[in-house]
Amino acid sequence: MKAYIVFSGTGPILILTTYSELENPRLLEKFKHKGIVKFIAYEVPLSTVKRIYGVPFEVIAADLESTEDLRVLDFNGHHIFSRFSLVDLGEPIKYGD
Repeated sequence: MKAYIVFSGTGPILILTTYSELENPRLLEKFKHKGIVKFIAYEVPLSTVKRIYGVPFEVIAADLESTEDLRVLDFNGHHIFSRFSLVDLGEPIKYGD
């Protein structure tokens, strides 16, 4: 499982996914279905996400154990920005034109 902060036209979201790559065509199709056709994303350590989100993380992670999918853990941009330091983010993953 991986966690990403995804910046799109509607603002940042924090997702958990069982896809090994963010550019997986099936995952990109799910993004497209949610209206996300271009984005900049940063992988964040699962241990950090687990520490910050606690029980909600555990519930969503358990839901993902038996499927290849994604779940939005947080869609509140203010909350995401207050919990993660931009300085700690690695290289961006860019998708779209």
